[in-house]
Amino acid sequence: MRTIAIVNQKGGSGKTTTSVNLAATLAEAGQRVLLIDLDPQASASLWYGFKEKGKGLYDVFTDGTRMEEVIEATSVERLSLIPSSPLLAGVEKALANEVAAESILKDKFHNMPEKPYDFLLMDCPPTLGILSLNALTIASEVLIPVEAHVMALHGLVQLLKTIGVVKQRLNPTLEIAGILPCRVDYRTKHSQEVLDQLRNRFEGKVFQSVIRENIRLAEAPLHVKPIIEYDPLCNGSHDYRKLAKELLTVQQPKPATVTSAF
Repeated sequence: MRTIAIVNQKGGSGKTTTSVNLAATLAEAGQRVLLIDLDPQASASLWYGFKEKGKGLYDVFTDGTRMEEVIEATSVERLSLIPSSPLLAGVEKALANEVAAESILKDKFHNMPEKPYDFLLMDCPPTLGILSLNALTIASEVLIPVEAHVMALHGLVQLLKTIGVVKQRLNPTLEIAGILPCRVDYRTKHSQEVLDQLRNRFEGKVFQSVIRENIRLAEAPLHVKPIIEYDPLCNGSHDYRKLAKELLTVQQPKPATVTSAF
């Protein structure tokens, strides 16, 4: 089983869009997927139609609730979801005095009696607090969606440094699955320049797949459907299917290489 944290501390990077739609396309490709929504804003949960599911994941962190008790089936065959709760915003305070709080999710997951999944995906909040640390501690890989904008590149360098610290101190098996360019608009010179910079400065760690700017992706959550159900033939569906195929083809991440600083 591959465990992947989908992380970016910058809002608008395509993190939740990627979590929701990569999970769906992997399931469509025959993989059994569990998606955990760790963001208190619960955008991934709402996208799949889950609203006000109670404490749920909050109790997994703060009480004796088992992870398997909060797993929900989705409209997509082979895809299950652990929905978020607005209460997750209080997890940091609730766990302030907890020893090894960054390992709670890992311990709960490993204590599940059955793990019938090929992929565990985690949609992380846009902050590098205790929830994201839990995801990075359990994950074997990190997928980083990056908006095709020059300002997003600066935050990427800092994020990679943070991941390196987590790897050194908490999770020595953590590697970069890949950097995913999102909201790419080939009609603009700026998008192409940013894409070229990404491929040059993070050689070998940028997915060949890119997620193009696509209005259908923006519309899909309003219809409570992943893009492959909302519009199976649009560019968004094509791009996420290509990403799923690429992820399935590349099994062993390589250490990240940065060739120049910003």
